[in-house]
Amino acid sequence: MNAEWKRRNFLFRSMVGVGGMALMDALNAATPVNPLAPRKPHHAAKAKSVIFLTMLGGVSQMDTFDPKPALEKFDNTTLDWTNEKRTDQPELYTKPRLILKSPWKFAKHGQCGMDVSELFPHLATCVDDLAFVKTITGENGNHPAATFLMNTGLVLPGRPSVGSWVTFGLGTLNQNLPGFVVLPDFRALPFSGSQQWGPGFLPASYQGTMMQWKGEPIQDLKPHGNLPEKDMQDQMALLREYNHSYLDGNFTNPDLQGRIDAYELAYRMQTEVPSVLNLAKENEATRKMYGLDEETTRSFGTRCLMARQLVEKGVRFVQLYTPSQSWDSHTDILKGHAKNAKEVDLPIAGLIQDLKQRGLLDSTLIVWMGEFGRTPDHPADLRDKAGRDHNTKAMTMFFAGGGVKPGVTVGATDDLAWKAVDQVYRMRDVHSTILHLMGLNDMRLSHYHAGRQMRLTDTGGDVIRGVVA
Repeated sequence: MNAEWKRRNFLFRSMVGVGGMALMDALNAATPVNPLAPRKPHHAAKAKSVIFLTMLGGVSQMDTFDPKPALEKFDNTTLDWTNEKRTDQPELYTKPRLILKSPWKFAKHGQCGMDVSELFPHLATCVDDLAFVKTITGENGNHPAATFLMNTGLVLPGRPSVGSWVTFGLGTLNQNLPGFVVLPDFRALPFSGSQQWGPGFLPASYQGTMMQWKGEPIQDLKPHGNLPEKDMQDQMALLREYNHSYLDGNFTNPDLQGRIDAYELAYRMQTEVPSVLNLAKENEATRKMYGLDEETTRSFGTRCLMARQLVEKGVRFVQLYTPSQSWDSHTDILKGHAKNAKEVDLPIAGLIQDLKQRGLLDSTLIVWMGEFGRTPDHPADLRDKAGRDHNTKAMTMFFAGGGVKPGVTVGATDDLAWKAVDQVYRMRDVHSTILHLMGLNDMRLSHYHAGRQMRLTDTGGDVIRGVVA
């Protein structure tokens, strides 16, 4: 190696070393940034918060909001599948299959004249506030994969959930409550549990916080004993000093900062959560509106009321779940869908009515959907207890509230509600629409991971303009 190269190599290494030390000093000296502090949106937001009503199992579109007279006409006749070679459930199509008419009657409701089945008598009164999309398509007819797609934009686990992305982009409005809250049905949690509301490769602070509708919303949140508030504050101040001192020497560990933030948030929640989630303060009319006085509707109704209380206090994203596979009516759809609809119909209508009368509907985006739709036919040997199988080619969903054009219907399916044929949308388009209404551009909302900029919508989605006011 010649002298000139040695000299240049020495200067290069020296400058990199000096620059690196300066950068480390700057990072170590910096005050830790609150990851949930409110942040400006990319554009003017239509909504401040989201309530995501997740109907696990796959709701039948032709039995709820997409009636098809052809099903009645061709009931009990064979549906020819010879041209449909691609399916996620090939074993279901090796036997004869018969078209199944809907067991429920439909009627038009509201000024918009939306068709709603007998399953949803209470939601039928709210259709002028809803925007329906009948042409959502999926990528996988397997429950776990389809649920991951609905929540994270990918059929495989490990990606951030939509609630995590929203709080990552916007922070939250109340620093004493989590930015992202999950209200599951503990009769059957979603496939993979907390991975469905996990932060993936985003910082740990964007993990969804699970709350219960019975008993204490968060277990072990209350401190033991009767320690005076001043002593508790002193303890937290000392712990914060130790934590930040340790973090200064380990600032490259994002999970460490996330754990510190979680402990400090838990301390603040000790006083905030009981005052926010206090159902006893609600009057009898409100409790009845959500169905809290009926056993069938009490679970979902309580969680809908909790969702309203949380967004009212500044929580950014609240997600409710029905039990895993509850809508999965391969057999006896008459019994299965009737049971599930009865559990959620009154509470959802109550939520919409309550938000509206409190002036919160305009700032709260409601999303109602499952992971896929259902087929117009069923195996012939199950005629006595007929149901419907998984269908990724068409699904109905609805939006309501913040920034949504009320009383509209977007898209159309074929004569059997089997395939989306007009204005077809994917799950990434649903996500793009949610982000857009919250003031976020899905292509700008990104996080560098594994050598590339990652997004909820990957290479981008199309905003469903027909539902945007």
